[in-house]
Amino acid sequence: MKFEQLLSLFQKTHSELQQRAARSVDIALVVRNWLFGWYIVEFEQAGADRSERYGKQLINKLSEELKSRGIKGVSATGLKQYRAFYTAYKEIGQALPDQSTEIDGQALKIRQALPVESNLSVLDDPAILQVLSLGLTNRFTLGWTHYVVLLSLSHVEERRFYEIEAQANSWGARELERQVEASLYERLVLSRDQASIKVLSQEGLVIEKAEDVIKDPYVLEFLDLEEKSAYSEYDLETAIIDKLEHFLLELGKGFLFEARQKRFTFENDHFYVDLVFYNRLLRCYVLIDLKRDKLTHQDLGQMQMYVNYFDRYVKSEDELPTIGMVLCHRKNDALVELTLPKESNIFASKYQLYLPSKEELKKQLEEVAGIVQK
Repeated sequence: MKFEQLLSLFQKTHSELQQRAARSVDIALVVRNWLFGWYIVEFEQAGADRSERYGKQLINKLSEELKSRGIKGVSATGLKQYRAFYTAYKEIGQALPDQSTEIDGQALKIRQALPVESNLSVLDDPAILQVLSLGLTNRFTLGWTHYVVLLSLSHVEERRFYEIEAQANSWGARELERQVEASLYERLVLSRDQASIKVLSQEGLVIEKAEDVIKDPYVLEFLDLEEKSAYSEYDLETAIIDKLEHFLLELGKGFLFEARQKRFTFENDHFYVDLVFYNRLLRCYVLIDLKRDKLTHQDLGQMQMYVNYFDRYVKSEDELPTIGMVLCHRKNDALVELTLPKESNIFASKYQLYLPSKEELKKQLEEVAGIVQK
């Protein structure tokens, strides 16, 4: 081993363990805040006389006393947030496995560590508190800042979807917040049938077929392009390439970028596909053509030709059929339905350069039978 390799090994090991330590601290904070919320709820619900005695003053009094003891992050606002956190994730404690953990030579079961009938005093035993904390540590998957974002969502299915996706895609808290603001869940709901909608909240976004990678609309506010007619399709394409990492996140799971203005020649005529991607989960090419304005049937026909070419001359036999997507500013759904066959791998989706209005999406969701949305 060369000296430079040795230095690199030291650096990588330090970075890996430092990140692991930081994550451990963050998960410990999540567990602490959940427990704090649980204590408050259990104390408040212990009896009517206690509730009347303390009422709204409990949170303020707790905050003052805890601060005087040097405990950080216990403002009145923070304590209310912990209470809400516990209430939203109450099932975490109920779902703890009934497994044994050895503490100081004593085998304790996690379920046995849970107080019953609001008897929080049993947690005065350090061994019981320790085994409970260990059990909870394995139940949380995100950092506290992530859960703060998730708590802003009152709809359980929506919150569960974002929690699964944040973990699966290693989203930072800022990216999670961006996806929430961009209404990813609502857009996916509007693009799917009833059976697929249920899967979203149970398993997250599962990629199994061409339709699973499609959203409508796509939100491209990160391009910082004004909503005006001055920019061209070339400007849109260039902006996407400049912010390719953001665009890949908006596309979703499994996308890899291959080429811009991919040229192919057929009978001495040259054709150019705006953007070529590959989805490693579906194992197929995904072609994207950008249209600055209204979608026409000629645009769909052109994309069909692109897809046919890739299927016949580019993809290998073990790869799935190519997906074609026309990303346009305006589209007529009736035109798309009339132009494309029912089992087509060609899709048309709108793009917008601003975050979607929650009210607009709510109205659309209310039109989908069986969906109850906030």
